[in-house]
Amino acid sequence: MGFDVRAALEGFDQPRLQALVETMFLAADADGELTEDERVELERSIQSVASGTPHEASLSGEGLAALLTQAQADLARDGRELRLEVVRNRLGDATACAGALGLAIRVTAADGQLRTSEREFLFDLAMALHVDQDEAADLVRELTRL
Repeated sequence: MGFDVRAALEGFDQPRLQALVETMFLAADADGELTEDERVELERSIQSVASGTPHEASLSGEGLAALLTQAQADLARDGRELRLEVVRNRLGDATACAGALGLAIRVTAADGQLRTSEREFLFDLAMALHVDQDEAADLVRELTRL
């Protein structure tokens, strides 16, 4: 993938951090069903990338639960399209967007299958994040070899 999430997190402010978590949440919820495997992978992925960074404490326990609760409330209030726009604006640069897409792919594939609705979401996410569709397809292929 070529994106070091941990290194990027060093310079992330709170809005960018929230955007990364929200991207991963939206991916886990892409098919409208957040399975137990996806929830566990979502939390594990977030905690894993935060480990050893200044954000480790805020991305575990109650801090992580609050971020995920906020993401769920924002989705219910605004809808997916607006939330994707907000995420893109908060992430900012192309490198952060590609990294967020890679993490989203891992979350959707956590249950051992990639449903059509999840695959469609990933390409919608790539478009919303301004990630080249060929690059997105390569990431999906690489990260979903199950």
